[in-house]
Amino acid sequence: MKRFLYNDLLKWKNGAHRKPLVLEGARQVGKTWLLKEFGRREFENVAYINCDLDDTAKLLFADFNTDRILRAVSAITSQVVIPGKTLVIFDEIQQQPQGLTALKYFCENAPEFHIAVAGSLLGLQVHSGSGFPVGKVDRLKLCPLSFSEFLDALGENNLLMHLNEFRFNEYAVLKTKLIELLRQYYYVGGMPEVVLAYAERRNILEVREIQKRILDDYQNDFSKHIPANELAKVSAVWNSIPSQLAKENKKFIWGALRKGGRAKDYENAVQWLMNAGLVHKVCRINKVEMSVKFYEDSGCFKLFVNDLGLLGAMSDIPAKEILAESRMMTEYKGMFTEQYVAQQYIATVKQPLYYYTNENSTSEIDFVFQQGAVYPTEVKAEENLKAKSLLTVLKSNASLKGIRFSMSDYREQERMVNVPLYLVEFYLRWIIGRDAMP
Repeated sequence: MKRFLYNDLLKWKNGAHRKPLVLEGARQVGKTWLLKEFGRREFENVAYINCDLDDTAKLLFADFNTDRILRAVSAITSQVVIPGKTLVIFDEIQQQPQGLTALKYFCENAPEFHIAVAGSLLGLQVHSGSGFPVGKVDRLKLCPLSFSEFLDALGENNLLMHLNEFRFNEYAVLKTKLIELLRQYYYVGGMPEVVLAYAERRNILEVREIQKRILDDYQNDFSKHIPANELAKVSAVWNSIPSQLAKENKKFIWGALRKGGRAKDYENAVQWLMNAGLVHKVCRINKVEMSVKFYEDSGCFKLFVNDLGLLGAMSDIPAKEILAESRMMTEYKGMFTEQYVAQQYIATVKQPLYYYTNENSTSEIDFVFQQGAVYPTEVKAEENLKAKSLLTVLKSNASLKGIRFSMSDYREQERMVNVPLYLVEFYLRWIIGRDAMP
């Protein structure tokens, strides 16, 4: 299974000013597998320590003497640690918070070694006074598989080759096949274990079983890591997301958690889920102009889960309604279409994602992002090409570039481009590549 973050790992390995690497991401997105695979293919040997399972790891970071730590790593793993030839991996580093602090000393005193750490709940430790070495590490984030990674896992290499040429006006002939593959992605999602099982056996019942087990694992994480007085609040926020996204207006409503619920009661719970990588917060802006960050209203936001396959499992939507029936594109459009677009964006673009409403909420743009230019973006679950709010915003500012993601074919208009939903990731990558050109 290929992960496109592999190329970023190669850049890190060969970087002239490389620092210890922190690989972040939610539980079960494949961090351990990716680091081990990277080490196996790009280094002569790998020294791997799981800080959760290996009891000897407790003594590793008794002090921050890098020479002693590396000798201990060599003894524990039976691997000779050689600069430039060995990848040292500290997995589940959140179990040894001093290990995070130790990265500062590897950066300062042993920069010739390749040190990488991973942890499922690393974000929680970063915000809990663990001595995170700010400015002394390189950081990468691994997301669930994007649609193109899903296609690769299914063996659609020839199709991917064509799509990666970005000849968007030529892909209408592939529409039927791509929509069918998109339906499968809506159901399977991008969690690596789920994708691998589906790619090998095409068993949709097994897919749902694995998704449910992952959700159970997340709930167990809640019980293990969250203080008792906050546990019910985190669970309430997490379990409310499907119904919040199913609304026409997807703004997160505190009162939907309990009658009279307010931000101050639940904002810590939202932050916990964000730190764990389980949800993504898309804040409102009150004006669509450069720079969009100036117009952020952090008190109004949408919450998306980390994976649309898990969203379907949380909602208990039958497989046939996603894979076989047309209702997937209509009745459940709020559940899946914006989640899908947000997920492709988060996996592809490094800039924050926003949405827009005016002061009286009579006009709404589903997403707004800034990548060179500012792109107000409408998301349509069907072939509906009406975009009244988008056209109104475009008329107000000649520098804006409108995008409409829908099931209609690719077409360029004077101030707007319609992009089929199955091309979202490819179009975003094309924008990034174009803006990066001198």
